[in-house]
Formats: sequence, C-alpha cells, structure tokens
Amino acid sequence: MERSEHVERAERGVDGGSGRGGAGAVARGEHTHSETPIPRPRTLVQRASVRGQILDALRTALVTGELTPGAVYSAPALGERFGVSATPVREAMQQLALEGAVEVVPNRGFRVVERGARELAELAEVRALIEVPVMLRLARTVSVERWAELRPLAEATVRAASSGCRATYAESDRSFHRAVLAFCGNEQLVQLADDLHRRAQWPLVGPVRVSGRGHADLLADAAEHMALLDALIARDLDVVRSLVGEHFAGAH
Repeated sequence: MERSEHVERAERGVDGGSGRGGAGAVARGEHTHSETPIPRPRTLVQRASVRGQILDALRTALVTGELTPGAVYSAPALGERFGVSATPVREAMQQLALEGAVEVVPNRGFRVVERGARELAELAEVRALIEVPVMLRLARTVSVERWAELRPLAEATVRAASSGCRATYAESDRSFHRAVLAFCGNEQLVQLADDLHRRAQWPLVGPVRVSGRGHADLLADAAEHMALLDALIARDLDVVRSLVGEHFAGAH
C-alpha cells in the first residue's frame, strides 16, 4: 500500500515540522496531539468565585467568634451549612491554614487556632515596626489633598464601629490602613501589613476574650482614625507621632 504524500511530507518536515508532531502546525496555531487540553475558563471562574465567597464567609465567622477557637470543623459539615460541596470549603480552609487561622486535623477537619494575649501583643509589635515608620514618612511627603481623599474611609470606620458589628468594623478598619499605606507605593508592604492586621482581628480565648474589644473599644479605635487623619491634613507631625504610637499600643 502506498503511503500518502501528506504523511511522507510530514515525516520529512516539508510542512515546516520536525517530523515528530509538526512544529509548523503549532506555529500556525493548529491543534496537535501533543498539546495539553485547556480547561474551560467559565468553569474556573465560577469555582474561584464560590471558593472566594466561602473564604470571605469563613473569615467573617472567625472575626465574630462564630467559629470557636479550639473547635474542629469538617469541610462536609461546613459545606452543608453554606449550601455548597465540601471541595470549595476545604480549599478555603487550606488557605486559612496557610494564614495561621486554622490547623489541619488528619481525618477530622480543621481546628480553629487558639490565641492568647501574648500573640496579640507580638502581632501589634510587628505591625508597629512595619507601619509606624512608613506612616511617619508619609506624613512628611504626602500632600494635604491626598490625605483629604481618605476622609470617607475614616468616616466609614466610625459608622462601622457604631453598628457594633465586629466583622463590619474589621473590614473598614483594614480598608483605612491599606489606603494610608498604599501611598508608599510598595504593594508587598501593603499586603504583608494587611495580612498581619487580619490576624490581629481574630478573637482571643480564655478570660481575655470575655473582656475583649466591645462597642466602646471599636468607637475609640475609629475615633483615632479620624484624629490621625485630621493631624495628617494639618501636617502636625508631633500629634501624628503620638497618635500612631497609641493606636498600635492598643492594636487588636
């Protein structure tokens, strides 16, 4: 049986191929048997969206204490609670494990990490080492007009504090701090500071948790945001230095 001219030309590389799959076909954007199939983008987007929503919900539950420190939660049980399969819950919990919020318990699920006052103080110290020098530098370099742009974010923290909802305040609190640090132009620093800030917002365990931040504490914290912004706009560096130090001394 005679071989087809097409096969012979392919083996000789006449079509621009190497004789082992047709590089010429690849160059023209045609399918070859050696290509790795590309999954449908729509499916990936939907799955990522579900995982992201579950991650946000779990983070909120951590801040409010709905996920109890020391308790173990399984992905199937949480999935049933959220009305989704166990897969996106497991993926979200694995992300929280990377962030230090939970730890894996083999064959059982995920245990919410128990934190005490010492860890909270350590987080506040690290945050101060990162954020205070940056804020003081920005106080000298950022224009008054740029600082004034943050007024809505500072006012949002006051409204969130007034609501008494820890989760709502936690998000507005981080938004304000991110906006301030963003003026430095260092995205890595902003992300690192935000991760530390998020960890500092998880509830404590033991007696400290009972006497932790209440409504009055949230209002006082939000008031410090307003006072800090006023000092930045007024370029009063002494007040800025004092307020920043006090803010991180009692940071949660």
